[in-house]
Amino acid sequence: MADQLSERERTVLRYVIHDFIETATPVGSRYISRRHEDVLGLSSATIRNIMSDLEYLGYINHPHTSAGRVPTDRGYRLYLDSLMHLDALPEKEQKAIENDLTRAGGHEDLLRESSRVLGRISRQLCIVTAPYLSSGIFEKLEMVGISTGRVMVIISVKSGLVRTVMLEVESEIPREKLDAMSRLLNERLSGLTLQQIGETFSERMRDVQGESTGLIRLFIDSVDRLFVPARSEQIHIAGADKVIDQPEFVTAPDFRGVIELINDQEMIIHVLERNEAPPAEVRVTVGEEHDDDKLKPYSVITAGYTAGDTVGTIGVIGPKRMRYERMIPLVDHVARTISRMFSTTMRS
Repeated sequence: MADQLSERERTVLRYVIHDFIETATPVGSRYISRRHEDVLGLSSATIRNIMSDLEYLGYINHPHTSAGRVPTDRGYRLYLDSLMHLDALPEKEQKAIENDLTRAGGHEDLLRESSRVLGRISRQLCIVTAPYLSSGIFEKLEMVGISTGRVMVIISVKSGLVRTVMLEVESEIPREKLDAMSRLLNERLSGLTLQQIGETFSERMRDVQGESTGLIRLFIDSVDRLFVPARSEQIHIAGADKVIDQPEFVTAPDFRGVIELINDQEMIIHVLERNEAPPAEVRVTVGEEHDDDKLKPYSVITAGYTAGDTVGTIGVIGPKRMRYERMIPLVDHVARTISRMFSTTMRS
């Protein structure tokens, strides 16, 4: 159906969406005629007829009794797929982002600062997840006795990332036995991803499950904690104070809705998982394209970043009336910058 639109219809639709994004008010034919007279050269009556056709086709609609039109989710999708012209991110802004992120102290601080920078610039709700270590290749494991009843397990993956888990033990385990068990595990788990280890650990350790320290049995019982880290363990959220200033959230019900979303971390993680984008790719989902009713008023822009052989996600959640032509290059640049900085620190 989109291919059947004339060039004139596509141009009017582009201006309806662009002007609605900019003004946050329904767009009328007279407004478009006056504002874009030099480009369109069409009368208000002609534009009104075109807008009526676009409304019939489902790309725009009337909000309540307003004479103006607003985009539908279908209109936004066509705009994203073929009508939008992406803005180039100014070089000055690129350098400012890179300078802010360069000052981050470590990997976790880099991700936290990335969410803050993205939230400040976009004025949307911004989320950055830590790299999902399940795809990381196991490098080594160390065990350190912390107290009589606690052992710290330090798991390193080849991307340079480290995972630390505290385990409760019944009695103190001598250092030499911890070292011996670490060597055994390192030999048997070398070259596997953490996900593979989580799925096969019990079988791989079948012949040593009865060893005297009880560590192997404890590892089997704690395999998910050790080798299948939850997405919620490291997620950085920023921009909540900015997104609530958007005109869409001035009414009490809409305001409550966005506050509930901000406070629902499980929902945010679910959104990112459902809209996860591969590295070097940006993905946008709009309104009705989400499977959860709570997300229907929003658009989500996601991009993947790499940390060695692991992947994380950054995302922007905001009203459907967002400046996609600016937000998409912004999210893409931050994701690429994070990837480059992880690559640099892992080589050094």
